[in-house]
Amino acid sequence: MTRETVEELLRRIGAGDHDRTAELFADRIDWQLNWPAQGHPSVPWIRPRAGRGDMAEHFRMLDACHVPEKNGTSVTRILVDGDDAVVLGEIAQTVRATGEAYTSAFALHLTVENGLVTRYHIYEDSLTIARALADETTADHTPSA
Repeated sequence: MTRETVEELLRRIGAGDHDRTAELFADRIDWQLNWPAQGHPSVPWIRPRAGRGDMAEHFRMLDACHVPEKNGTSVTRILVDGDDAVVLGEIAQTVRATGEAYTSAFALHLTVENGLVTRYHIYEDSLTIARALADETTADHTPSA
C-alpha cells in the first residue's frame, strides 16, 4: 500500500490537483522542509505545516511562484521499506517573477499509514531555490578571499 499511495501522491502533485493531493495526507502529519526553518519572503511555501488542511495551500503556493509549463522535476527512484518510502529526484523549475531557472536534487521521506501520508520530510537545496526566487544569480556564491 505504501508504494501505491506514494505513486498516487506523485501523480496528483504532477497534475497540479491540489485538493485531491491534500486528500492523501492524514489530518496530522510530521512535516519537515529544510532551510529556512522559519520561512523566508522569497520562498513563502517553506513554513511549518500541520496536516491535510495545510497541504493544498502548500502546493498552490509552489505553483503560484513557478511556471508550471517549464516544470522539469523528475523522480529517479522510489525506495520502499514497510510504511516508509524515500523518493529521490531532481527539482527543475522556473521562477514566475524573475524567469530564473534552477535545479536541485531532492530526497523526500514519506511515511504512509492506512493509505494516508503521515510524514512528509523533504530535503533539497533550499538556498539555491531561495536565491533563484530572490533574483540572485545561482552561478557562484563562493566568498572572495
